[in-house]
Amino acid sequence: MFIPLHDRNGLEHIRLQYVTITLIVINVLAWLVTGPLAGEEIAARAATGLGFIPAVVFDFATLDPSLAIVPPDATLVTYAFLHTDIIHLGSNMLFLWVFGDNVEDALGHVRFLIFYIACAVAGALTHGLLMPHSPGPLIGASGAVSGVIAAYLLLHPKVRVWVLVLFRLPLPLPAFVPLLFWVGQQFFMLFVGDASGVSWGAHVGGIITGALLVLVMRRRGVPLFDRTIVTPKAVEHSAAAPSPSPVKTDTPHRAIKWGRPE
Repeated sequence: MFIPLHDRNGLEHIRLQYVTITLIVINVLAWLVTGPLAGEEIAARAATGLGFIPAVVFDFATLDPSLAIVPPDATLVTYAFLHTDIIHLGSNMLFLWVFGDNVEDALGHVRFLIFYIACAVAGALTHGLLMPHSPGPLIGASGAVSGVIAAYLLLHPKVRVWVLVLFRLPLPLPAFVPLLFWVGQQFFMLFVGDASGVSWGAHVGGIITGALLVLVMRRRGVPLFDRTIVTPKAVEHSAAAPSPSPVKTDTPHRAIKWGRPE
């Protein structure tokens, strides 16, 4: 329903989002090696050997040793670096790029990496608990990215984010509007039992884990529900006495003028 394009939410504690960038690079390289640069046979082998298969991990089935690449328990992590196609990869990496830097800023590099992996593991386990006998491999970074989205929602709900609504209408919206809608959609689709092939359980597992972990893993002094409203650059504020400081929720109303930034 919506695609995040950009937020102007600066970094306060780190100079560069090293972990976010590294995760995106690893995901892209993994997709290239198991996708466009590999044949269908190699891609299928990678999904089977590195994807999370609930029936195998929970000992309801045994994977042919010739197909195993890593131990079954390791697939709780490796599955999150595989993707089926460019759309699957691109959507996950776009969400990670837009929202991951500020979550990394709030947690710190090392804790953000632990956070990301923990959300990936939680997504896989939730999927497995809901479908313990499933012989199909789960792949994709959606569980981990869902945790990042949940953390961003709790940290910066009022930051304005440019989103592409219905794939055609760009709008600057407070982050809580599209993100709450997205979170609600994941829970709704899980409970109605959608059969689209998307693991809504992995998304929900990542959301719950990300929301809980950010409460305890964020830096000391980093608040939840940040009250500062940061507007994307394409929205120009005009006032009689312009100020370079961020617009706060208690700032008097300002007229908003659309146009290109100067």
